Order: sequence, then structure tokens, then C-alpha cells
Amino acid sequence: MSDAAPLQLFNSLTRRLETFEPVHPGEARVYSCGPTVYNYPHIGNMRAYVFADVLGRTLSFKGYKLTHVINITDVGHLTDDADAGEDKLEKAAKANAQSIWDIAAHYTEAYWADIRALNIRQPAEWSIATQYLPQMIEFAERIAPAHCYELESGLYFDISSVADYGRLARSHEEADQEGRIDPVAGKRHPADFAIWRKTSPGETRQMEWDSPWGRGAPGWHLECSVMSGQLLGFPFDIHTGGIDHREIHHPNEIAQNQAFCCTNGLDVPANSGANLWMHNNFLVERSGKMSKSSGEFLRLQLLIDKGYHPLAYRMMCLQAHYRSELEFSWEGLGAALTRLKRLVMAVAQLTSQAAPASAPGAKFAPHLARFDVAISDDLNTSVVLTVLDEVLVMKKVDAGEKLAAVAAMDAVLGLDLLALERSVLRIRPVAAAIDEAEIEAVLVARKEARAAKDFAASDALRDKLAAQGVEVMDGDPLGWEWRLE
Repeated sequence: MSDAAPLQLFNSLTRRLETFEPVHPGEARVYSCGPTVYNYPHIGNMRAYVFADVLGRTLSFKGYKLTHVINITDVGHLTDDADAGEDKLEKAAKANAQSIWDIAAHYTEAYWADIRALNIRQPAEWSIATQYLPQMIEFAERIAPAHCYELESGLYFDISSVADYGRLARSHEEADQEGRIDPVAGKRHPADFAIWRKTSPGETRQMEWDSPWGRGAPGWHLECSVMSGQLLGFPFDIHTGGIDHREIHHPNEIAQNQAFCCTNGLDVPANSGANLWMHNNFLVERSGKMSKSSGEFLRLQLLIDKGYHPLAYRMMCLQAHYRSELEFSWEGLGAALTRLKRLVMAVAQLTSQAAPASAPGAKFAPHLARFDVAISDDLNTSVVLTVLDEVLVMKKVDAGEKLAAVAAMDAVLGLDLLALERSVLRIRPVAAAIDEAEIEAVLVARKEARAAKDFAASDALRDKLAAQGVEVMDGDPLGWEWRLE
């Protein structure tokens, strides 16, 4: 698109909006920090992948050949980001009396199921940490002479050996202090971090490898530097992650990249290993059930079990800017579901009239231009949704061309509007004792009673459904006839 709006993205490293300029013309190379597969991801974790998916879809929409890599951390991530505590995978394996490999495989599959449920596109590659151990050791050997020192517990990175350590975090001082408890004895600086952790005498680990510094396992930060460099090449275009990574994990990753590439200070963003660092803000749930340590935490399957379609959560994310804190509530999820229903019904009505045209007509050009401006403005999906609403209420336009305009916008939003059916968006908890066929049979009888003006029978049938948790929504403007509480 010669008249397309320039893509402006917020760079966490420079703290400003920047025009996207690819390292390789016509290409976009993106690395996203993936999950540590010791437990199920909660919906706050999944917000990061909805954001990264919208970013990738936007880059595709803008005409770039996208190479997106997401890693799977199946080794090395400790229970504390400050190189203290147990390996999360080892701890989960002991707690469940299972093989660590089985634990990792189970939770990886659970994460991938959530990816599919949220209509997140598959990346070019899922990079698995344990498949890159030789490369990690080679990387560490290269940087160790000038940037690392060895202690009894392992090999540590000296942050004073690179320029501008911690610039990505809110401040250098906070980067030194935040989250760093139980410091490792012998560190030159509290913020120095593990490149390789030796297996302690008497300790038994399921995942450990031989290295020049003894038998053990890599530090958590090492894997991302190795896999992003191996698969995308330094410097690549964009590195994404949750805002929690901005304070420790990503500054450490940047320091490793600087050491490996022999680059200087971060006044030149490419010296960090990526031109742009992008972070989504937190999803907040006031009851505190988002945390995995709280027992029944909020995972996507819980929303599904309570009867909500997973794309209602995607809609909830899209209604807020990715850099804004988003508060989760069941009321908010219900409102997002209602908005999704309205879109699905409008698209279904269009589909009944015509198939999508090969391209939107000229009447839609102003709306598509506004759509382009909004999504190019640091992925402003809330404005994009407003433009989509306006397109769907346009009158006296060709239905096929309108569908083509909707399809173009939904290719970025990822709500699957042309395929979703309204029946799947009914709220129906999995624990409901009544099945859909029974509900429909009672509703048919109730309609017949109402047509015969037998309102007593109609009310009795409605009460029968209500007693089984079925709410009949007479006069609902969406046309939904029932939902299960």
C-alpha cells in the first residue's frame, strides 16, 4: 500500500514510538518469550501471546514476510529470578512424582491448546530450550573470558563488563534492586546472574549436562539469547514479552547479546540484539487468583468450563491497548462476549446474503484507511474495533464487498468472525446437568404455548428451565434464546 500509514511501535528500550524499519528489507523477524512449562499458563500469561499475535498479524497485513519464533522453557528457570531457589521444572517433577520430561510435555501441550483456542497463529518455529544445549555451551564459552567469572555454584555474568546494563528497566538503580533476594555468595555485584548453574554436591537432577564449568544446567536467561540469535540472527527486528520480563530477564538477555556480538552501549538499540523491545502490560485480577501459587488460578480452561467461549477473552484483550493495565472481571468478560456476539450475528447476516467479494469496494476505502492508521498507531485495537463496528452498520452497500472489508480487518484482529457460529457463543458451563437438546425441546413447547396464548403453560415451562439453571432471554436484542448460569 503506497499510501499506507507508517507502522509506529513503542520501543521499551528507548521509551518512545518509532517507525518500524526492518533489518532485512521486506522481512520482519520477531522473537517472543514463551512459557516455562512447569504448570498451566494463566490468562495473564496468555495476554502476552494475544498481543504478539496481533503484532505478527499486523506485520503480515503491512506486507512483511514474517518469521516469528516463540520459545518453550523446559529447563533452567528458577523459583526466583535472582538465581535462587529450585529449578521450576525439577520442583514440579518432584511434587508430582513424575519425569521432568513428562511434566514439560504435558504443560507444553496445555499451552498449545490455549494458543489454538485463542486463534493465535502458529509461529514459524517453537524453539525448545533443551534442544539447544550444545549451542548454549558454545555461546557461554565465547563470552566467558571477557564477561564471566566462576564460583562454586556456577558461571556468572559480570554486569559491569557491558555498557548501560539495566537501561531497559525503569532505572539502573531499580534494575539492581528489584526482585533480587537471597543473593548468591561470592557475586561481585548483586545483579550478576547465572550463565551456568553447577549441580551441587549431593543434589540429584533429572536434567543436567556436562560443561567446561562442571555438570549442571544453563541459566534461564541464556536460552533466549542463544535461540533468538540462532534462528533470527543478530540484530533482529522485534523482541516481545510481558512487562515482568522488562526488569530482570530482558536486561540480562541484552547484556548477553552485547557480550556475544561485541557491541557497545545501548544508545544504538541494535546493540541490544533487537531493534525494538515491546512489552504488554499486566492483566490484573483483584481477588489474587491469577497467581499459580494460589491454587485454582485463572486459566483459560476455567473460563471455558464456566461456559465462556475463549475468543471472548481475546475480545477482552483487544478492547484495551496492549500497554495498558487490563483488569479482569467476569462482568467484563461477559460484556466482551456480548460484543463478540453482536459482531458474529452481523457477519452471519451478511454471509446469508453474499459471499465475500475479491476486494472491498471504493465505499470502504475511508474506513480501511482509518483502520490502517489505527493499527499502525502502536496496535490500537480498540479503535480498530470501533471502525469495524462502523463498517458493519453501513447501509446501501454491496454485502460481498462489506464482507471483504470485514475479513481484511479480522485478519488482524483474529476473532474468526467469518467462521464463528452464534450457537457456540452461548454461555453453557460444562457442569450443567441439562443438555442442549432438552433445552431446545422445552423452548419449542414454550413457543407453541405462547402462540396459543397459553401464558400459564409458557411461564411454567420457563420456570422449569430456570430451575435447571437455564435463563430464557425473551426480547434479547441479540436474538439469544437462552443461556446456562
